Amino acid sequence: MLVEKWQAEDFPALKAEAKRTGAVIYFADEAGVCSDFHAGTTWAPVGPTPTVKTTGRRYGLNLISAVSARGDFRFMVQEGNVTAEVFVEFLKRLLRGAEQPIILVVDGHPIHKAKTVKTFVEQLQGRLKLAYLPSYAAQLNPDEQVWGYIKPRVAKQVPENKIKLKKLVQSAMHRLQKLPHVVKSFFSHPECRYACE
Repeated sequence: MLVEKWQAEDFPALKAEAKRTGAVIYFADEAGVCSDFHAGTTWAPVGPTPTVKTTGRRYGLNLISAVSARGDFRFMVQEGNVTAEVFVEFLKRLLRGAEQPIILVVDGHPIHKAKTVKTFVEQLQGRLKLAYLPSYAAQLNPDEQVWGYIKPRVAKQVPENKIKLKKLVQSAMHRLQKLPHVVKSFFSHPECRYACE
């Protein structure tokens, strides 16, 4: 019921507000990537089982990204937890160079509703507005498609350490930034078509 309300009433109201104020609507999400992520299988001749050499060490990074229906893609790679303060830093980066106000659609994670975040947004005097997806409706967020695109590309390689993992992730994210048609395609996902421009 909340999903239907979001698609039929809440999001159309955000689109109308964006049109009225000249704002761009972004969808944002966070995810983690680990050095031991397995992204596929392969065929091999009968006989000895093929192996992939690894260091045995496990390390990870957290990622925050935002996408717009016009193909914009912004991201931040974070070592350590994504806290309200880290989210505010991402918001600052998102606003850097933005010529239009931004409406950012996020899920209901506590960091998105933290006092630190609310205070920061209030200080911006309308340059940024946060809107919240219905609970348990991650499928409505086109930014979820980013992880399905990035993680398999990162998993094809075996980074030896956290520095190489970070370079690998940043490289994949920078490549995606240069492919607005791919970012736009995330809005064609059946659950996300409602958010197309």
